Amino acid sequence: MSTMSMGPPDVPTSADNPGRPPEDPLPVAALSGPTHAADLVFGAEAMAAARQILVRENGEVRTTAVIIDRLEAGFGGAEESYLWDVQGWSGGDINRFWWKSEGEGDFGGKLEEAELQALYSRAIAPFWDVQAGVRQDFRPDGEDTTHLVLGLQGLAPYWWEIDAAAFLSTEGDLTARVEAEYDQRITQRLILQPRLEIDASASDIPELEIGSGLSSIEAGLRLRYEFRKEFAPYVGVEWSRALGNTADYIEARGGEADDTRFVVGLKAWF
Repeated sequence: MSTMSMGPPDVPTSADNPGRPPEDPLPVAALSGPTHAADLVFGAEAMAAARQILVRENGEVRTTAVIIDRLEAGFGGAEESYLWDVQGWSGGDINRFWWKSEGEGDFGGKLEEAELQALYSRAIAPFWDVQAGVRQDFRPDGEDTTHLVLGLQGLAPYWWEIDAAAFLSTEGDLTARVEAEYDQRITQRLILQPRLEIDASASDIPELEIGSGLSSIEAGLRLRYEFRKEFAPYVGVEWSRALGNTADYIEARGGEADDTRFVVGLKAWF
């Protein structure tokens, strides 16, 4: 009890000094031993291997992932459609090989279009990667096209996921695409995701029904339920609109420039 009644020891601390107190230099003996003292106990070879594991697990980890962002069926108008939007990567924190694939078509009909990208991705800032590579388009009419790709992908302020890219085809056509998604959590498992996609072209491409300027816009709202983080079915609605000369091309063949569809699909990753 007498010990408990005593006050704190009268020992000076940094709180007694304005600013940070000066530090004494390291004693000479502290630098006189081996660079890695553990080598003397466990052996240099064993410790060298252990240090390589430490480096790999804290900055040189190689990871591989596949993300099924959208695997869905659409219902609206006279036709039912399907769509996929899948991507993945393999590599470390800084340098990665990244691939992306998108496509869509009508049930009972031909594939409308599909694309596959192979990209080198390099982190240039926290949450941001610059990507470059090639894109190959596949179409049932045989109008396959190859593009060079330069893009930027990452997480913008307020947690918007951004994927923007410019494409230069072997025909000299320059196009661009910007996609933005945001996850609004209603509960820990129920997530509402607004999504926006804008396409643009530097010139008219009549054979692909693409007009110059802003060519199309898509806006969607999807509500998904995460049974697990890796498995989340969803329902939603998506509106799309062709703009400018793109709308003229579509309407000239009897198509609709404006479309609204209800969608049901799956988001997953592994």
